[in-house]
Parts: sequence; C-alpha cells; structure tokens
Amino acid sequence: MPKVDKEKCIGCGICISMCTDCFKLDEEGKAEGTCEGDACKCECNLDDVMSACPVDAISK
Repeated sequence: MPKVDKEKCIGCGICISMCTDCFKLDEEGKAEGTCEGDACKCECNLDDVMSACPVDAISK
C-alpha cells in the first residue's frame, strides 16, 4: 500500500497521473493513497511512481 508524507507532498499530481487506481488528491490538494491494506491490485509500478515524485513523499 502506498503511503504519502503529507508534510512533503506539494500536490503536483505526478503520482495520480501515473497510477489513478492508487492515488487521489485530498481536500487540501495533497496526494493520498487510496488502497487499503494489501488490497491494492493496480497495474502501476509503485517503484516508478516513488521515483517520479519530485519531493520523495511516497513510500511503501
């Protein structure tokens, strides 16, 4: 399950554009993971999404 550090997130949306199944913007305009527990069945490569984040706000 992806985790987003809200302190680091700048809301750029790269993670959402790469994996709409796992990420969305919250009411503050910051990304959040949408998968619960180990239920994430998306097709995206989370390592690629983590690498693309310009502020390293995403982790597993």
